[in-house]
Amino acid sequence: MMLGKRCLLAVPFLFFAVSGLAQTWPAPGRELKIIVGYPAGSGADTGVRYVSAKLAEVSGHPVIVENRAGMISSLGADAVAKAKPDGYTILLASVTSSHAANLVLFKKLPYDPVKDFTPVTTLYRTTFFLMVNAKSPHRTVAELTAAMRAAGNKASYGFGSPPALAAAELYKHRAGLQAVGISYKTSAATLPEMYSGALDFQFIDANFGTQQLRGGKLRALAITSGQRSSILDLPTMAEAANIPEFDIAPWWGVFLPAGAPPQVVARLEGWFNQIGAMEDTRKYWAGNGSEPLTGNSKILAELLGQEIRKWAELAKIANIQPE
Repeated sequence: MMLGKRCLLAVPFLFFAVSGLAQTWPAPGRELKIIVGYPAGSGADTGVRYVSAKLAEVSGHPVIVENRAGMISSLGADAVAKAKPDGYTILLASVTSSHAANLVLFKKLPYDPVKDFTPVTTLYRTTFFLMVNAKSPHRTVAELTAAMRAAGNKASYGFGSPPALAAAELYKHRAGLQAVGISYKTSAATLPEMYSGALDFQFIDANFGTQQLRGGKLRALAITSGQRSSILDLPTMAEAANIPEFDIAPWWGVFLPAGAPPQVVARLEGWFNQIGAMEDTRKYWAGNGSEPLTGNSKILAELLGQEIRKWAELAKIANIQPE
């Protein structure tokens, strides 16, 4: 009986301790640190810095961005996985790359994409463009496909991210192409060869690709998502290349290290969803070919599981071998 009384007495203490945490986090004046696994100045980094500025606005706390580029965004994820789970170190990640695709691209990751993180919420979904030089004679996917088949292994494409590689290999495999893939650290690193015409085509994320469209040096032929976008007047690869299973639509999410307090997760979830609901945020994402993906910690966890299974299948279809 004494043990039962002690347990009952502990319940209100735990309640007040949890409530106190929710009220005192973040501590007055304490800064929040967002880690991004891409280099400063990249399209991904630009998007993260936009969201980080909004987080500072809604939270009333300073927010800093730390770039941990490397291993196709896995270094950034690893830094958060090993951080103290107190809510002050946050990962904004292209879940498609750091938590799903990299499982099939690398023989061993330094973290477990599921066990080492606490899901917070989803942010937005984007797509990739199939792009060619603006001076290219190919104005449709069918025209490009015919030319690439004729060129055999003299054709080439570049890639600077897991989704870009998977999209190119899926296209190549299903269309019967022999084009040679050339790896780059980022999409931006491919631009000299894309501008010169040394590369025949490339799949580029919508954020960075939109900038290239505005610059007038590259042309977009199709998008990689399974459904047409409400903000982009382009056919899907499923339609244009007659590849029904073509559906590569990378999406971004927010994570904390494993073991983060639920009350902290809930507060961050609310702040990020508030940011996503802002009209100027939605306009910003639309201007970069992206659409909001409002969610919560449960939805993020479910989508992560789906994405991991999807990339295991993509790896088989595209014959991607881990390195």
